[in-house]
Amino acid sequence: MKNFKILFALVFVSVLAFSCKDKTAEPEIKTVETAAPAETATKTLDPNATYAKAEFTIEGMTCQIGCANTIQKKLSKLDGIKSATVDFEKKLAMVEYDVAKVTPATLEETVAKTGDMYSVKDMKTVEEFDTTSADETNTEASKKMT
Repeated sequence: MKNFKILFALVFVSVLAFSCKDKTAEPEIKTVETAAPAETATKTLDPNATYAKAEFTIEGMTCQIGCANTIQKKLSKLDGIKSATVDFEKKLAMVEYDVAKVTPATLEETVAKTGDMYSVKDMKTVEEFDTTSADETNTEASKKMT
């Protein structure tokens, strides 16, 4: 019985050792097809469209990356938006939009849907955006005080 166990173990080890040498290790290649992401699709702007510029303050933002950038991305993805910029320091959003596709109410809804804590205040249509930074505004205010 002891010899039978040894013979069986020897045959088993031999089969394992020699059966692996015939196979060459080749990497497995898999082809995966992916759809083109929607973000790569370019927005087509209507050259004949009438664009309006809106500025409004956004209450409830607590940081640049999590709040301001998220709101800016959501606004930019709307159909009919030519440009959208959110300035965290001023809590100001500047959006240029096609009046036929987007309304100020749509902009307000988009901001509110981005997060419950965000609310739009003082929405106004402007001819040109206020491009002075918060630092420049503070510097100008301190110059007026002296």
